[in-house]
Amino acid sequence: MTTSSTALDIPHASARLDELLLYRRVAWRIMPLAIICFLFSYFDRINISFAKTQMQAELGLSDAAYGLAASMFFIGYVLFEVPSSWGLKKYGAPAWICRIMISWGLATAALVFAYTQYTLYFLRFLIGVMEAGFGPAILFYLACWFPKRYLARINGLWFLAVPLAGAVGSPAAGLILGKMDGLLGLAGWHWLFLLSGLPCVLLGLAVLWKLDKDIDSAKWLSPEQKHQLKENLKADRKPDSNGHGSIWRVLLTWEVGVFALIYFVIKSASYGLNFWMPNLIQLSGVHDLLMVGLLSSSPYIVACIGMLVVTRRSDKTGDRKSYLLWCMVASAIGYILACGFSGNPVALMLALVLATAGTFIAIPVFWTIPQSTFSGLGIATGTAAINSLAQLSGIVSPAMVGFVNDLTGISYMGMLAIVPLILGCIVLIAVFVKNPAKD
Repeated sequence: MTTSSTALDIPHASARLDELLLYRRVAWRIMPLAIICFLFSYFDRINISFAKTQMQAELGLSDAAYGLAASMFFIGYVLFEVPSSWGLKKYGAPAWICRIMISWGLATAALVFAYTQYTLYFLRFLIGVMEAGFGPAILFYLACWFPKRYLARINGLWFLAVPLAGAVGSPAAGLILGKMDGLLGLAGWHWLFLLSGLPCVLLGLAVLWKLDKDIDSAKWLSPEQKHQLKENLKADRKPDSNGHGSIWRVLLTWEVGVFALIYFVIKSASYGLNFWMPNLIQLSGVHDLLMVGLLSSSPYIVACIGMLVVTRRSDKTGDRKSYLLWCMVASAIGYILACGFSGNPVALMLALVLATAGTFIAIPVFWTIPQSTFSGLGIATGTAAINSLAQLSGIVSPAMVGFVNDLTGISYMGMLAIVPLILGCIVLIAVFVKNPAKD
């Protein structure tokens, strides 16, 4: 009996190994380029935080004006996020992602012409318009290749670009600002925008060349492998009787509202860190720009490691809710401690590590929930709607922090104002979020 059972298990184990090797091959084909593209995407959002000191000195910006400039990106992004999903449907993911990357790269490079705060506001708005739809396009593309049992791990790999943008971009920005200031008559912050914008044009062309439109277009897969990938995705599909296959019904579901509120807070916490962490480190007594960049990178490095560990564990257990909940608890504690120890560089850095790890690990875990809730093109529309509404945090968070800082004259009070939002998010997760049904 035991021998027979073992013999029956061998073909199953072999098929499972073949499947894992197939998805590893798919991941190696898609993920390196996707991660690099998202790294530049995220750094283009936050590069203004590293340029803040030089820009404020040259353009005469207050903290409130800087916060508004940071927010202008998200006004354009939010206005054009959902309309961009229709371009995705018409032209396909690779072509649409290529268009997005080329246009936002050129707009970012154009920040060298921001000689007044008003041209800065306009160009930041334009970058947001050009980048709108990039995140949902990638999430939709990944969901067209990977079944939901792999999504947390795949999302975790892709969202590694978020902390990597800080981990790699922070010391790179410090080096550019410190060593290239005045080169060819350009300020250091001009070089920062040029060197973070122009490579996106080449990456956009690489996307069009490297990524296949769909599984059937992949010449590097055998017919049997294509069939297996499509069958696994088909097994994940839910009937559209709940209306989740309809674009407009997806937009009007209660899930979109709740998920958008939760993600709004996650992004508020992340942007609070992105746009104000270098400033907090400087105010704690660290003044060398390269050292500020190196210290800013350390919380992101810890977040990178945490993403890999937690998303793998979440996939293994199928538990999304608990991991998301505890990530936000860690974020709240880190925020409170960072504000309480803002004058002590060592204690501040430990608190920032906790806040950054909790906040950024929450992002890939969160996205497995809507990806498993919606189906078909409802994934693209649902994620676009959630992302669009949540990106309002990019308008609110930087401007709010700058306004509160100017109003109180205390450098950490704006960051502390984000804590009640995080506590409310914890309640929303505990009450409304349910784990997706296991396969």
